[in-house]
Amino acid sequence: MKENIAEFRNVVIDYELRKYSLRAVNGFSMPVKRGKITALVGESGSGKTTIASSLLASISEPGRVIAGEIIFFDEDKEINVTKLDEKEINAFRWEKVSMVFQGAQSALNPVIKIFDQFYETLQVHNNYKPHHERINLTKEVALQKVTKLLEFVNLDVDRVLKAYPHELSGGMKQRVMIAFSLLCDPQVIILDEPTTALDVITQDFIFSILKRINEEMGIAMLLLTHDIAIVSKYADYIGVMYGGSLMEYGEVEAVFEARNHPYTLGLINSTPSIHGAIDNLKPIPGVPPDILNLPKGCPFAPRCDKCMDICKEKHPDNYDVKGTLVKCFLYQDQSLKGNKA
Repeated sequence: MKENIAEFRNVVIDYELRKYSLRAVNGFSMPVKRGKITALVGESGSGKTTIASSLLASISEPGRVIAGEIIFFDEDKEINVTKLDEKEINAFRWEKVSMVFQGAQSALNPVIKIFDQFYETLQVHNNYKPHHERINLTKEVALQKVTKLLEFVNLDVDRVLKAYPHELSGGMKQRVMIAFSLLCDPQVIILDEPTTALDVITQDFIFSILKRINEEMGIAMLLLTHDIAIVSKYADYIGVMYGGSLMEYGEVEAVFEARNHPYTLGLINSTPSIHGAIDNLKPIPGVPPDILNLPKGCPFAPRCDKCMDICKEKHPDNYDVKGTLVKCFLYQDQSLKGNKA
């Protein structure tokens, strides 16, 4: 079985607007490791949600993948997500890759009780299956499955299943959404800022549940977040995004220790720590890139204190620097810095 459950291969995603084309993701290449938690970090607008949506084949119009491949490695075959038709996409979503959306309140139907939402979802996905794979999905069968999932995320089953979404707290609703993501036994779960608007204690509780799902069920996770502290505590691998490009990728410990890319260094140095003084924070100068008017070369060049002339003219390649991939001209001298990836 392959080490990677999915691979993004030089993916380019554009939004075709009436008067111009907006490039949201530019040449993105990264693996998602089987059974591991991979985090994507970066400022708002860096392309995290767009690239994650492409794995779920759910980029909203007018966005589309115009180049590259997104490969999902099923147990016995490779699936090119960019080539799936509508019927295949319906079978792929939630069965292979599911998602916990940012803001549980907006993801749940406010006028339908929780159990009925679970049951309807199971019915829909049961109907997507070939006739010989469908089961006799009674409410009793659905209740057994849903009960196990809600117990796993530490919810009071009787109370939650009879409730409407507004009768649950924010943390409870987010755990309901985690249970939803497990409903069809996926191999990958995408987590889009899964603890937004929750208090710190509840955030840590939610992530402890997600980590247990990862370890006990072996489900790979793609975590989209701004929170460096969460990444250092829970993730195994990290990809650092900026202006639609992947700047650095590797094991979390290696990336945090080396901080090879100037943006990675700036991101970590500008993150508050309970052990460090506020005076030691070093904010990144300048402003985030305007994706309507990206620089000709490296998107980080206008804010980079190590910027060279070549950075303003060309996009750097990925270089293997002691086990991490770094998109930076500082490492183009392969004989000293590493190997081109």
